[in-house]
Parts: sequence; structure tokens; C-alpha cells
Amino acid sequence: MRSLVSREAILVIDHVREKFTPKKKKFIRLNSDIADSEVRIEEVVNALEKKPKQLEILLAYLREVPVLENPLANEDGCAREDVLKTGLSPSSLQTLVKNEVLEQFDKEVSRFKPIIKENRQVELEPEQEKAKTELLEWFSEKDIALLHGITGSGKTEIYIDLIKESINNGHQVLYLLPEIALTSQIVSRLKYVFGNEMGVYHSKYSANERVEVWQGLANGQINLIVGVRSSVFLPFSDLGLVIIDEEHEPSFKQFDPAPRYHARDSALMLATMHGAKTILGTATPSMESYYLAQSGQYGYVQLNKRFGESQLPVLATIDLARAKKTKTFKGNFSEELIQNINLTLESDQQVIIFQNRRGYAPFLSCDTCSWVPQCPHCDVSLTYHQYNNELRCHYCGYKTPMISTCAACGSHNLKTVSFGTEQLEEEIKTYIPGVSAGRLDFDTTKGKTSHQRIINDFDSGKTKILVGTQMVAKGLDFANVGLVAIIDLDKMLHFPDFRSVERTFQLTLQVAGRAGRSAQKGKVLIQTYNPEQAIIYPIIHQNYKDFYQTEIEERRLFNYPPFTRLIKLTIRDRENQLAAAAAAKLYEDLAGSLGEAMLLGPVIPVISKIRDRYLREIYLKIGRQKDIAKVKKVVANTINNLHADKNFKKTGIVIDVDPI
Repeated sequence: MRSLVSREAILVIDHVREKFTPKKKKFIRLNSDIADSEVRIEEVVNALEKKPKQLEILLAYLREVPVLENPLANEDGCAREDVLKTGLSPSSLQTLVKNEVLEQFDKEVSRFKPIIKENRQVELEPEQEKAKTELLEWFSEKDIALLHGITGSGKTEIYIDLIKESINNGHQVLYLLPEIALTSQIVSRLKYVFGNEMGVYHSKYSANERVEVWQGLANGQINLIVGVRSSVFLPFSDLGLVIIDEEHEPSFKQFDPAPRYHARDSALMLATMHGAKTILGTATPSMESYYLAQSGQYGYVQLNKRFGESQLPVLATIDLARAKKTKTFKGNFSEELIQNINLTLESDQQVIIFQNRRGYAPFLSCDTCSWVPQCPHCDVSLTYHQYNNELRCHYCGYKTPMISTCAACGSHNLKTVSFGTEQLEEEIKTYIPGVSAGRLDFDTTKGKTSHQRIINDFDSGKTKILVGTQMVAKGLDFANVGLVAIIDLDKMLHFPDFRSVERTFQLTLQVAGRAGRSAQKGKVLIQTYNPEQAIIYPIIHQNYKDFYQTEIEERRLFNYPPFTRLIKLTIRDRENQLAAAAAAKLYEDLAGSLGEAMLLGPVIPVISKIRDRYLREIYLKIGRQKDIAKVKKVVANTINNLHADKNFKKTGIVIDVDPI
């Protein structure tokens, strides 16, 4: 089919159809002729005295719906299941309907359970009250303010107070989060304050549920939206406040498929369109946001004290090179780390183990000839997942059953190389027998309620150790975490990306911030082969300013954001030679129009083939003083000219503005 479409032998036509179906429930009510007269009700009750089962049904209905006190209440009736919930006879109910004592009808209902609103008063501490006052003062001058609050400083309480004020002033509020995993905890804190005025929007909800949220916002029933990046496309009519929590998170960027957009930047534009104020909240600001705040384009408010009696955790490193040399190692854990985990569990506290790689092992290798199983569609090794006993590609989704022999030499001597969260979970259960351990990563959170269940189990203490990827680093609030272990700092740091140092710093401090959120001080242990490397000092001292000063000078020296804007052009073709030729031609044409100083490439990316297409990349560095709209127009025209060449007609060009 794809081949015929590519040759234009057949056409594919899309038809848009309405898929939303309202949820309906069976309701019952008294016949209007009976409900309008107290005398008629008494007559029916007397007539049913010899039919006790039917009388019980009628009395149960009258208890649910106060018809005698308020005859108009009968119009809305009562859910059939509410009348029958005490075990009354459905057949007796049907008889009353048949005899026209009761009427049965279908009624549209919400797919969401009604939330009982509690008038909880948010008590801000002096530091929080001061931060809130400073935010409001900035909003008299600027539309955007950066709230730089350390982990556990109580930023959410400030948000709640400002949301209440905005809603009371008749405005709508968008509370943007980077991850679905984070929404469950935030929602449980917000629902008691805002009740049914709040709507939650993310991809784990069904299409019908998302339509209900859309309609609720459009018709004014919902005034607060808590959601992930797609929430920026909801039909806001009077947006007064936008809160972008964990604004530094790369998860806000939509990579693939198109549209490629950054939800943070889109939300800033949305706020501008509505004349709304925006708060960028984080403990580890992105370089771009902090730079704009320091240069006076954004307001800037700092929170340096944790909420309540909790204190920042103590951070320390474990030298993996020394542990390997002295053979004080168990699997992927140093003995020092195992001892600290045991001490934490003995003091009835919990442990978070962080490894930013899912699966059991990143790849298999033959001990005889070093062959590694590769994805047939991508230029990557297959990741071993022990739970499903399969090899899986994390780029295209290809999977195959686990193999027992080497495809190159026939050897059975296959071994796993490196490790992921699945292997760490298995090892922790081996080295600490009987411990209840859970895992929070993409593989364990595919179900609609999986996030909530895993988080609830850990929050309630049912799970003592939680192994996870970056999902555990994003704003989750657990009161009893005494220790956070970062298993391998170096793999995050040594990545061919100019943002790798920034991301390592952010991820490390964010996951470290899950420790010590009660009166007892927490501890964070970082395993690394090089405890003396430059980034360790600002991490250990939790000093963002020192990190920023070093990193911003390097960005300035090599002309990277925030001093420039980036556009990434990815050239994709089924033929490797065509991809290379198209990239060379595109670079030549762009250099002729824009000059070589603005261009980097063309280069073969780290992963040179994805989904059967070979890749090349070209980067454009655009100075802040340049007109980016004109540059975009030149790029668009150059690409159109390339596609006019019959050799490159089917070559794909993916444009990503401000890539992450």
C-alpha cells in the first residue's frame, strides 16, 4: 500500500468524523401526575402496602429525592443504581415502571467522578508570602516572572493562592506540567481546593474524556486546567494566569510527530494573546529563562528555604573506580551504597534509586566475537527487557523474542552489557531480600491508572524502594524518603550534546530534591568514576549560580543559546547516498544565501538511521539581533528549490526550530 501511494498510483483520502459519544445513565423519577400531588403520593404508598418490595423501591426513591419538600427535584430524578444500591429488587422496579408509577429515562452524565470541594485555607509561611508579594509586584511591570525556588520550598502553595485569586477575579488558569506522572499528585492536592472547577487534560484520558474537558472549559464550567503540553490548544476564552511548573523540563518539547513545538514557549505566546500573567516555576531554571531573568526581561523571585521544618539533603559522591579496584561492589551497587540503603530502611524511611535508562540492559554482546544485535530499521542496538523476555528498539518499537545464540558465530556465550531500571530492581531484591520494591518508568506506566497506583503504593509506604527513570525527578512529593541514590552520573554527562551538562545538573538536583522532605534530613549518594570533575562541586553544594556562571561563559564562547537561536534541519532518505547528496546540496545553497558562519554540518548524527531512513543534520545558529522570520523564509525557499530537483523529490526535510 505504501509503495502504491509513493508512486501516486492510488490516493489516500481522509474523512473527519465525530467520534465523541456522551455517556448516558439510566435514571428514574416519579410519574409527573403523581409527583405534583401529595395526596396522590399517599394514595400510591397506601396501595403498595401489600406489595412490600415495590413499596421499598418507592420509599428508597423518596429518600433520595425530596419530592414532598421540593416537587421540582423530581424532574432530575435519581440514578437507577442509587435506588438499587441497598440490594432492592430490580424486577420490582421494572414493575413500578410498567405500572407508570415510576418513569425510566436516559440522562447524559460526566465520565468524571464529582469532586467534593473542601474549603481548605492555604497558610503561607513568611518566605512564601514574601515571594507571592514579589511576584505580584513584578506583574505590575512585566507579564512573565521566574520563580526560582529550591526543591520542597512550597511553590505549589503559592500557585494555589494565586490561582484562587485569579478565578475569583473571573479569569481562567492554565497549570502546565511536563509529565503525566506529575499530574496525579498535583491533582490530588488541587481537587479539594477547586472541586469540579478543575479539569485534567493528558493523553492517558480517552478521547471522550478529553472532549468533556474541552466542552467544560468552552462552556464555563471549568476555570482551571491542569495538564501537559497539549493543554495549550484548549479553547481558553479569558485566560488570566499561566503557571509553567518545572519550566526547564525537555518534556515540554514535542519532537515527533509534528507539530514540533515547545509547550513553554507556546504557553508564553498564549498568555500574551490573552493579556495573562505567566509564572515560570523551577528549582533549576533553564539557561535561557535564567539569562532572560538576569537581563531584566523577566521578573525574578527566589525562594531559598524549604517549607516547614524540612531541610535540604546532604549530597556526597561514591568513587566507583576505587570501589571496583577494592572489589567492594555488588552488581551495579557499591557496598557503601548497599549499607546506606539498609540503614535507611532500618530507620523506617524509604529509598529512591535513579537510573535514566529503562529496560534490563541497553544491549547484548557475544563474548566470543563481540557481535551486538541491532534493530533492522534503525542504527541502534536492541535493548533487552527481561520481564517480556524480548529485545526491543526504543526508537521504532521493533521487538523480537530473546535470542540464545550469536547470529555471527553461533556461540551461546551472550551477556548483557550495562544496565537499566529493570535490572536494578532485580538486583535490589537480590541484595536486600524481602524488601518491597517498585519501578517507575515508561514500561510500567502504560496503563491509564499505572502512574497513580505506583505513586500511591510508594506514598503510603507499601513500597519501600522505588527504582525509576527521570519520571521520579519531576516534582513528586514524598514525605518519608531518607535516601536518594544516583547510580551512574557519568552516562548522563558524557553525551554528545551541548546541553548535557545542564541536563545532568538539573536532573541530579531535581531527583536529589525528593529526599528529606520531612523534619529528618535526607541524604543523596552519587556514584561516579570521577568525583573530581567540574560539575560535581556545584551539584554537591546545590549552587545554581556557580553552575550558571561557568556554563554561560562556555555558551558565550561557542555562540550557543541563549546567545543564538537554533534551527535544526534533518535530511531523511531511504538511500544513504541520496541523504548525503541532499544534505551537501542544501548546505551549499544555504551557505550561498546566509553565509557559512551561520551553519554547522552537514553531519551524521549519533543515530544515523531511524525507521529505515538514513539521516544527516544541518544546524543554523542565528544571532539574537538577526530577523529570524527572514531566515526562516530563506530556509523554506531553499528547501522548496531542493525538492524541485527530481533526484531529491522524495527526500524528507524535518525543520525543528529551537531544538532541545
